Amino acid sequence: MAQGQSTSHTQADGGHKASFPPFESSTFASQLVSLAIAFGLLYLIVSRLALPRVGGILAARKQVLDTDLAEAAKLKADSDAALKSYETELANARAKAQAMASEVREKLNAEQDAAKAKLEESLNAKLASAEQTIASTRATAMSNVRGIASDTASAIVERLTGITPDAGAVNAALDASLKG
Repeated sequence: MAQGQSTSHTQADGGHKASFPPFESSTFASQLVSLAIAFGLLYLIVSRLALPRVGGILAARKQVLDTDLAEAAKLKADSDAALKSYETELANARAKAQAMASEVREKLNAEQDAAKAKLEESLNAKLASAEQTIASTRATAMSNVRGIASDTASAIVERLTGITPDAGAVNAALDASLKG
């Protein structure tokens, strides 16, 4: 080769560049056969090994999801039933508490009414006794008033006149004064 000329592996004889190997028409047939064999092997590997594994994984995952969903539905139904039971028990407890409160209130009202009636009866008895005592004291006082009035009138007349008045005259004057 000459000094200024160098050849590279991409240049064909005569100074022209060689074409890209897959595009060479002389190798088309062998490339198509190689391509068909490669796709055939890839199809067999994918269809016999990869797809069954992926299908199995998807089926297992679907089964787990279905199981989890069924369990979640069952737990939701259980929690709904428990909530309904709780609400029923709560309503029953409230009704029972209200009934007990009403019963206690009625019992306390009855006891209070009985105690009030007993107290009124006791007070009425004491009032009647006090009225009898007052009446007897008044009667005693009124019976003594005539004697006190007689003595007082005699003392006044004696003091004013210096003469002791006759008891009969004082009593007659008192009787006339009391009659009106």
